[in-house]
Amino acid sequence: MIVQLDTRQITNWETFHDVFARQFGFPGFYGRNMDAWIDCMTSLDAPEDGMTSIHVPEGHALALQLDHVDDFARRCPEQYDALIECAAFVNWRRIEQGFPAVLALSFFKQ
Repeated sequence: MIVQLDTRQITNWETFHDVFARQFGFPGFYGRNMDAWIDCMTSLDAPEDGMTSIHVPEGHALALQLDHVDDFARRCPEQYDALIECAAFVNWRRIEQGFPAVLALSFFKQ
C-alpha cells in the first residue's frame, strides 16, 4: 500500500501533526508529539489497536510517499529529520519485538 503525503501542507509542528492525524486517522487522544506519532505508526498492521484508520495486512509494509520532499527538507528541517528518525524507530521497535518492519519512506521530488 502507498500513501501519498503532500508535504507542502506542513509548515511547523502544529501542521505536521494535523496532516498526519488527518491522513492516517489517528485517534482523538493522539498526543501530537513524536512519541505519540511513533505509537500510532507502530500499529499500522493492528487495526484492533485503534491507532490509525489506514491498515496494512500483517507482515506487509506501508510506503509513505513524501511529495515535494526537497522543499519540505529545506523549509522544515526539524520536522523532516524527526520524520526520518521516528520512522526508523518504528521499524526498529517492531523488529526488537519480533515483528517485521511496517513503514517505508519514499522520497518524491517535484
